[in-house]
Amino acid sequence: MRIGVEMDGSYLRLAIVDGGLVYRKIVVPTKASEPKEVIIAHMIEMIKQIFNSNIRGIGIGLSGIVNKDEGFSKKSINISHWEDVPIKDILEKEFNVPVFVNNDCNCFAFGERYYGQGTMYKDIVSLTLSLGVGAGVIINNELYYGNSAGAGEIGFLSYLDANYEYYCGQRFFIRNNTTGQEAYSLAMQGDTRMIALWKEIGGHIGNLINTVLFTYDPQAIILGGDLAVGYEFFKESMYNNIAQFPFKDTLARVKITLSQKEDVTLIGAASLVV
Repeated sequence: MRIGVEMDGSYLRLAIVDGGLVYRKIVVPTKASEPKEVIIAHMIEMIKQIFNSNIRGIGIGLSGIVNKDEGFSKKSINISHWEDVPIKDILEKEFNVPVFVNNDCNCFAFGERYYGQGTMYKDIVSLTLSLGVGAGVIINNELYYGNSAGAGEIGFLSYLDANYEYYCGQRFFIRNNTTGQEAYSLAMQGDTRMIALWKEIGGHIGNLINTVLFTYDPQAIILGGDLAVGYEFFKESMYNNIAQFPFKDTLARVKITLSQKEDVTLIGAASLVV
């Protein structure tokens, strides 16, 4: 048994993971505006609630830039004051088990490759559409980390007058005076403005996928994150823009799909423990 932990600017999620199965899951808001000492203490408190003598290690997926070899979280874009945190050393001293740290999008990709929609492919890109926009990249069955485990921070690529995160993440809805969750709920009730917003963001997501095709040319692209809930409202406009991709042979071969396995990022984080 291992513990998987996932933390971003909105939520701290953790659970006991055995193989691809999740037990005793906890989901609480991240204390994102608090000092890092408060966030660390909160994480330790939550882990203690599920830790037991059968746990052989802890795997953590964190948003932002991570030094995976040293287990150092360098910076999180969406968590204030979270810089230069030696989270591996802190948790190993607290729980006396090995701790492995990586980027949360990498954990998502790892979970999808071995337990989710990517099991048939050796080259995949998993896109996370949430508060931020990121990607986990697997090439020839291996996670591609880059020099600082920052490979796949595709949300920060320039796009229109800002970047993809501004147009494909929660900020798109926030600047339209709503949230992804509210927009989905109202769209399900037939709200025409919210349906139009999902259609608009779908076009941007389609352009993001085209960028992935140009840069990585994977066998499969897997969509996940909070905003994936609105897939039924944005898929048509997304595919309309994907259809404009100039290399039709590439389009014919790539599989674009939605993440289907709940808690796949937690499972991927726990799978870091080897």
